[in-house]
Amino acid sequence: MSSTRNEPFADRFDVCGVTADGAAWLASAGPYPRSTLTLWRERPGAPVVLPCGSAFDVVSAPAVFGRRMVDRLWDEGPGSGPVATFRGRMLLFAAPGTAQRLPSLLRWEEFGRTAAIPPLLCHGNGDAVTVPALLATDPPASCDSRWLVAPDTRHPWLPGPEILVWAAVRAARAAVRISIFPPADQDAKVYDVSRRR
Repeated sequence: MSSTRNEPFADRFDVCGVTADGAAWLASAGPYPRSTLTLWRERPGAPVVLPCGSAFDVVSAPAVFGRRMVDRLWDEGPGSGPVATFRGRMLLFAAPGTAQRLPSLLRWEEFGRTAAIPPLLCHGNGDAVTVPALLATDPPASCDSRWLVAPDTRHPWLPGPEILVWAAVRAARAAVRISIFPPADQDAKVYDVSRRR
């Protein structure tokens, strides 16, 4: 798809917006890609429901934990594929088949035994997800739905289950704070010594 006047999402995107090639990739997930692209040309500010399993799977994590995963992927790993937020959850776009394999890898890593670690929801074949609007609207239509890493190519790199379990384990370890000092006495009095003369 070329960038023309008839394709507003190709002309008016910002850093949070999806490029024309990214839109073509997202639309390829559905059974009628041309209809989806037509809808987006008419309403680039509208979120859309897309099926998972063919072009991508999606791993949904609570926002804070998902952000930790994305940070691990970019700081210590290979980076991430497209990432979005939707209704308090982080949506990490992953290679097809990830949703089927990731839960067993997490169980194998004994990931689910720690109460502080939230469950990851895996959306794959037969599931659908709501993706944010292609364009960031001004003013934002919704703060809880936007792209953090927007699709920008027809063939984006997507992490597989092994990479996502690596990121999840490291995010969980980073969240656990281990101290050699005992916890402070809850009944102890605290004095503000900064006011001494």
